[in-house]
Amino acid sequence: MHRSLWIRFLGLLIVMLGVGLVGAGCQAGSNSPARSEIILATTTSTYDSGLLDEIIPVFEQRTGYQVKIVAVGTGKALRMGQEGNADVLLTHAPEAERPLVEHRDVVDYRLVMYNDFVLVGPKDDPAGVRDATSVADAFRRIAEAGALFVSRGDDSGTHKKERSIWKKAGLDSQGQPWYLESGQGMGATLRIASEKGAYTLTDRGTYLSLRDTLNLDILYEGDPDLLNIYHIMMVNPEKWPQVNVEGAKALIEFFVSPETQAMIGEFGVEKYGQPLFFPAAHMTEEELKSGGS
Repeated sequence: MHRSLWIRFLGLLIVMLGVGLVGAGCQAGSNSPARSEIILATTTSTYDSGLLDEIIPVFEQRTGYQVKIVAVGTGKALRMGQEGNADVLLTHAPEAERPLVEHRDVVDYRLVMYNDFVLVGPKDDPAGVRDATSVADAFRRIAEAGALFVSRGDDSGTHKKERSIWKKAGLDSQGQPWYLESGQGMGATLRIASEKGAYTLTDRGTYLSLRDTLNLDILYEGDPDLLNIYHIMMVNPEKWPQVNVEGAKALIEFFVSPETQAMIGEFGVEKYGQPLFFPAAHMTEEELKSGGS
């Protein structure tokens, strides 16, 4: 009799313990997202700057999401969005982004930050671009001098900006003996230009993050045509149902939140003496272009 009661008691205890463990597990996982991975397609220049290494871990720690970063040129990142191969895009080519917004390939399109492009090259500046009157004039001087220019040649935001400047300068650089396409990201292109004593167009952030390893100076800057604007956006789940909607919304809201915007504005100051990016979620693109703040 006592033996039978003891066996029943042990069985009941085991059941209670099992229920308790399951309940504890459910409670512990109650704050975990149902779909934890978010695919963020972004640019190599953003990735090479180190900014994402600074802020993405904060987002992951607070939310439980895991962000898979795919760093490619802006053109490739935008195509990933059009093909439903990402959840969120972070790019810097407004003219190329606009058709995706108009066709609703992407939604929740937000301004995040900006910096600028700069023309860098060898310290002795054989083409004399330091004396240029505009960035288009600087490009003309490079062509006239036959000085080596390294292009990313990868349909990135930087490459798109470069092509627009050649067009404004009234020049076709394709096929010229002094024009070299790297087909690589910003960091790799800067290193090639440094090794070859060539000129290249770069975003300021990536240049500053690599400056100590390069034999390149900023030779031309400040032209309004060199403004570099970054937007974040969600791939439209109405077209691509596999999009992690909740995760994408959470990541976008994180980027435009006052706290993250402050982190963006502080990034690089301690190391380089100036920020690599400026927060812009409180602004419009028109205000940026007109010099507003």
